[in-house]
Amino acid sequence: MNNQPVLSNEHETGQIREEISKLGKWFHNIDLKGVKTAPDHFLGDYPTVKFQGFSHAIAQDLLGKTVLDIGCNAGFYSIEMKRRGAARVVGIDSDERYLAQARFAARILGADIEFKNMSVFEIAQLNEKFDIVIFMGVLYHLRHPLLALDLLYEHVVKDQLIFQSMQRGSSQIDPLEGDYDFAETGIFDSPGFPQMYFIEKRYSHDPTNWWIPNQAGMEAMLRSAGFEITDHPEKEVYICRRAAQLPDNQPRAVYPAKK
Repeated sequence: MNNQPVLSNEHETGQIREEISKLGKWFHNIDLKGVKTAPDHFLGDYPTVKFQGFSHAIAQDLLGKTVLDIGCNAGFYSIEMKRRGAARVVGIDSDERYLAQARFAARILGADIEFKNMSVFEIAQLNEKFDIVIFMGVLYHLRHPLLALDLLYEHVVKDQLIFQSMQRGSSQIDPLEGDYDFAETGIFDSPGFPQMYFIEKRYSHDPTNWWIPNQAGMEAMLRSAGFEITDHPEKEVYICRRAAQLPDNQPRAVYPAKK
């Protein structure tokens, strides 16, 4: 349940617009009863324009399904999943400003969504696996991206993962061998070999952009974490299912040693 006080008259356009302004700059442009939260977004009507490219790849009827939206921001995708009938939707983010926006948007639209202040690295605390996990626009903001995918696999993904990451570099994908000799170095010069670009300082004026994969690198990381790519409906978006991890007997998610 949402514990924020109910506005005296949520249907008043002026009052909604005033509250949107009080909540600061929005990254999600959400239509709240005719009032847009970010009408001048530099990406246009975002994330709606993004969602239109892959919404068909998600079941229209989510009746009875549970959904976890990691890095939910102002709640656009959480709200969309609730509109499709999801029984329970949980949105997590580590930025309290975004969570305040999400709670307000959900309340205005009458969407019963649970929002929590939580990092992707804390998801084990949820003690729950979800039918659908949304992990969009988060990976490249993490200093430890593969660990995050491993934690998703181990703790929260029951069936389907909806994944997106910014990508740079080549879209070429080279066929990979099971092993390479130590003397083989030419593969690393190929634009189609899996790569992650490390951003030491800033990219796009954002100090939280740390790692950006090429397409081959992104797909290889998903597979390594145990996810099978079942659809690639949009350039950066992957629909995955939880599959068997590679039988390499190598550890995945790591945790601090207990004293």
